Amino acid sequence: MLLTTMRALIILSLALTPLTAPTDPTPSAVEAVTGRWTSIDDNTHEPRSIVEITWQDGTLHGRILKLYRDPGEDPDPICTKCTDDRKDRKVVGMTIFDDLRYDDGTWEGTILDPESGKVYTCKIWPENDHLMVRGYLLFFYRTQEWIRG
Repeated sequence: MLLTTMRALIILSLALTPLTAPTDPTPSAVEAVTGRWTSIDDNTHEPRSIVEITWQDGTLHGRILKLYRDPGEDPDPICTKCTDDRKDRKVVGMTIFDDLRYDDGTWEGTILDPESGKVYTCKIWPENDHLMVRGYLLFFYRTQEWIRG
């Protein structure tokens, strides 16, 4: 009886274990996404910000370096809609993602939209000299194409 129970537990644990564990990224995988990227507005296709992505302690971190503002927009906005420790802090210099982890060609974690104050699950990956940045809300998602520089 004990042997049968142990076998069942071993089989169950193997069934629940992912077939592939996250792998450490190669240096080229890190290089492909780190650096300065210009985010592009989905609707106007105009530059919105420059984000610097860095590699620290085995994860990616992204910080806003510059905002491109339209005439009449606050040139140095604060995140009034943020609900975490970034609330009422300046958007320029703000970390919008950290702790993105590599898994089979993509980086996964969460990202902040400073305009709405919402945090989304995200996935980023390089594609054709661009950086694809996808934010998820339940089953829905939106993908932005960022350009290097």
